[in-house]
Parts: sequence; structure tokens; C-alpha cells
Amino acid sequence: MNWLQKLPGFQKTPYGLEWRLLRLMPTVGLFGTLLPALMAFAARFFIVEGSVAELVRRIQVFDFIMVGLVIFVWTLVVTVTIGCVIVWLMKGPAYVADGFEVSHSDAPRR
Repeated sequence: MNWLQKLPGFQKTPYGLEWRLLRLMPTVGLFGTLLPALMAFAARFFIVEGSVAELVRRIQVFDFIMVGLVIFVWTLVVTVTIGCVIVWLMKGPAYVADGFEVSHSDAPRR
């Protein structure tokens, strides 16, 4: 039995937006990680008003926001990548499904 018998006469759909998005995801992931990290580092130089305890609290809150932003970007990248891979696979070649004999296909059992 040939498991990967392609459907005769099937034409593959050309790749489109999903391929461009898939190629863009590593760049989005990299910049989505580096920019918040640089902003968190720069916050130590720009947040200078208040007492020491107030400064530590503000910087820590800003760091938490940046970590949340990085996790959001990673989740976005993984979700879009999974969607692009699914569309990419769906546009691939079609395969013939093997037919199986069903005993009650013409007359259902009672």
C-alpha cells in the first residue's frame, strides 16, 4: 500500500503571504526581544526622580512591563509561525485517501 500517493492532476497552490510572514518571524522575534531589553536597560538612566525606594519600585515595574512585552511578542511569533506552517502544508500536494470497506455503508445495522 502506497501511503503517499499523490492525487493525479492536482496543481499546487503558489505560496503567498504565509511564506513572507514565515521568513519575517525570526526578525520580529529578535527585535521584539532586543528592543524591550534595551528599553529596560535605558530606564536605569532615565528614571532618576524620587527616593531610592521609589526608584527601585519604578524600575522594577518597568522591568515587569518589558518582560510581559517580550512574552507577548514570543507568543505572537509562535502563533503566527504555527498558522503559516499550517497554511503552507495545506497548500502542498494533495494525497489520495485509501478507501476502507465499511460493512454497514449501504444498509445500516439495527
